[in-house]
Order: sequence, then structure tokens, then C-alpha cells
Amino acid sequence: MATDALSLSGVDTLYGDSHVLHAVSFSLKPEKILALLGRNGAGKTTCMSTIIGWLRPRAGEIRLFGEPIGRLSPEVIARKGVGLVPQGRRVFPKLTVKENLVVSQQKGRWNLDAVFQLFPRLRERAEQYAGSLSGGEQQMLAIARALMGNPRVLLMDEPSEGLAPIIVAEVGRTIARLKAEGQSILLVEQNVKLALELADEVAILNTGRIVTVCAPSAVDQSLITQHLGVF
Repeated sequence: MATDALSLSGVDTLYGDSHVLHAVSFSLKPEKILALLGRNGAGKTTCMSTIIGWLRPRAGEIRLFGEPIGRLSPEVIARKGVGLVPQGRRVFPKLTVKENLVVSQQKGRWNLDAVFQLFPRLRERAEQYAGSLSGGEQQMLAIARALMGNPRVLLMDEPSEGLAPIIVAEVGRTIARLKAEGQSILLVEQNVKLALELADEVAILNTGRIVTVCAPSAVDQSLITQHLGVF
């Protein structure tokens, strides 16, 4: 049996005295997309922050292709192959597009030429300051910057947030293309329709607990209403 690309087993995470994640367990298969869904405040971003090392789990284990990473620093976790497209994009506004990309570069197939082929608009704007880009262009840059680290697992936190529908569709096509090229992706997404279209498997968080892990086809209206607050 193939080793999971990413697995969480019994993970507890606290913000100060506030217990946010409770025994969270799920696994991402290699070259697949797992959508992590839940209401605002359910613990999705906390889960991402714990995986990337910004928060340290109080209990439980996180493994990357079988290797424990839950007690490592964010820098080491990134070097071992976990990339993050953060919520809100968080590009460096006073650096150029090219500088944003080069600062994240690690050895591998993703380099400037490769990300410019994926996002031709970034090539056109290579010398522009990132802060001058549109929201959609900044999202492209955030994805490209994460890819420049040549991640084995890519974490994507709300990649469609605040974007026009035509750009959301473009982001969706990009995510599907990355999976087709063998990228393992953990996707946090408030756009339930988009997430279900892209995902191979779905994990639903509610008040910091995993309530179900299932195929996208099993996410029916009652499940959506009960745990995602979508009517």
C-alpha cells in the first residue's frame, strides 16, 4: 500500500488556552486532492497552520510521506516539501513579481520558466511590484511562489476568496492541472461547489473535530446544511 502523502493522527492544537483542534485525523493520498471543509471558525486555517509548523500540536502526529514533521520548525517543514498558498495571498507588495518568485526557489521542476508557462500573465508583469497587481494576479503569484519551493504537498487556504467568478474558474482549472501533473493538494475552500468538483476526497471539520471523511459524491444537502452552513 502506498504511503500517504500527508497524514494527521489525533492532532490537538491550542491557541493559548483555547483548544481549537480536537483529535483531528485524516490522510491525503499521493497525487490527489483532499478538500478540508467547514464553517468559518471550524478550525481549517488552524489545521493548515499546524501542518506548516506555525502552531505546534499539543498531541498527535503529522507525517509527510511517512516521516514525522509535527515537531519541526516551519523552515524545515518547507524544505522537506510542504508548500503553502496562504489565505489572503500575502505576497510581498514592495518586491517585483520576479523577486517574489525567486525568493522562494528550491531545486526541482518548478522554476521561473515553468511558472511563467503556467501563468503567462506573470511573465508579462515580471518587473511590476506585486502590490500593483489585481487580486486575481496576486492569487496567481501566491500559487506560483508556493510552486517555486517545489513542494511534495501543496496546502491551499481559500484560493478563490474574494475573486471574480471568471478568475475563480481559472484558479479551479489551475488546481486541476496541478493534480493531473502529480501534485498532492490539501485544499481549504469556502466555495463548496468548487471544492467538490476538484476533490477526490472530502474531510469536514465542525468545531475543531472531523465529523466525516468521504467521497465528494457523499456530501449531500443535509450534510452541507448541518456542518457547512450553506443553504
